[in-house]
Amino acid sequence: MLFVLSVVAPVFVLVALGYGAVRLGLYPKSGVGGLLAFVNNFAAPCLLFRAVYSVDFTTTFQPATIAPYYVSAFVCGGLGIAAARLWFARRPGESVSSGFSALFSNTVLVGIPVVERAYGQSALITAFAIIAIHAAILFTVGMITMEVARRDGAPWPQTMSRAARAIGTNPILIGVFLGLIGNLSGIEMPELVDATTALIALAVVPAALFGLGGTLTEYRIAENWSEALVISSIKLAVHPTITWILMVPVLNVPIEIARVAVLLAAMPAGINSYVFATYYDRGTAMAANTVLMTTVASFLTISAWLWFLGLG
Repeated sequence: MLFVLSVVAPVFVLVALGYGAVRLGLYPKSGVGGLLAFVNNFAAPCLLFRAVYSVDFTTTFQPATIAPYYVSAFVCGGLGIAAARLWFARRPGESVSSGFSALFSNTVLVGIPVVERAYGQSALITAFAIIAIHAAILFTVGMITMEVARRDGAPWPQTMSRAARAIGTNPILIGVFLGLIGNLSGIEMPELVDATTALIALAVVPAALFGLGGTLTEYRIAENWSEALVISSIKLAVHPTITWILMVPVLNVPIEIARVAVLLAAMPAGINSYVFATYYDRGTAMAANTVLMTTVASFLTISAWLWFLGLG
């Protein structure tokens, strides 16, 4: 419990710092949008570019490990969309943002440290196999779903063309695809590119979390706490449960491997779910509240899953 607290607490502190800075006038509210634009258009693409560029797909890609995690994620995304649309009567675009918050885990900021602390560095091989394609797969599917959901009666060819343009011009996915090209081609990254992208990538976590806190000054959890609670429950409980069922009882994956994927699925909603919402300006308050709720609640839920899966 203490090591989970030590990992998750700094995340919440950074969010609180951004909130307090804007609330007290120490940071201008007008500057929050520019800060998030920097994260969306520069810092996050550099981080993902470097991650995909350096991963070894030949040794880490194991379908029996990867497929259950993503099948579970998409099921949870569908449940999130259905809950937002049918239960809370949200508009299509807002419902997609809710679904994205239900499927996107904080695999890097919280997941990697928790997995390493719980199961050692050897477990990170399995973790990186999932994380390497995490943003590429989920952002691509999420963006296509969003474009279809908000097509407003437009013909399907026009909708798909718009979706293709959105994907092709999204800085985050451009970073992923450039990293993939560099990885598969074997081209050595120039030192200047390496050093520059490394510096910019370092800004993702503090800038995104600080910006999230600043944005929260405009919202109140009380306004949509019930919907955020439902989405948070899907993320923290349903996602890891389905992952465990598919991997252990169904596919008989060894528990030493399965528990890494299950633990990643049990992580709180990733900051990129908020990035996704701000990019489309749909369901931003819901995404922000879900990130906060799941991050706080994960103190207890991660500990519960660690007890269930076993330590060491």
